[in-house]
Order: sequence, then C-alpha cells, then structure tokens
Amino acid sequence: MIQVNGHDQAFCGETVNELLARLEIDARGVAVAIDGEIVRRSDWPTTLVSDRSRVEVVTAAAGG
Repeated sequence: MIQVNGHDQAFCGETVNELLARLEIDARGVAVAIDGEIVRRSDWPTTLVSDRSRVEVVTAAAGG
C-alpha cells in the first residue's frame, strides 16, 4: 500500500512514470515528491515507488 496525495493506493512496484499513467495523471505541469523528497522529472522513468511510500503529486496553477 502507498499513499498518493493522502489517499491509499495499491502498491504495484512501479516507477513514477508508471504510477502517474496508472492513476491517469497528466505528467505535464506536475511535480512529484516521494517521502518528502522531490524527484527530478528526468529520474521518473527509473525511480521506483516503494511499498508504504508517501507520494505527493502537485500541479502548477496559474493565478495571482
């Protein structure tokens, strides 16, 4: 089990890219942190999400 933005999700032993695809999250304009550490976009294809990880996906929003 992992948490994504505070919600429990099944643990599937996948990379950040695979997780975003499975959750149907558009990767454009988002940042990802695992257990409080920002994951560089260039590392998403090789960074594995571990069991019990806390994943935060933040979307950039325009405004002022």
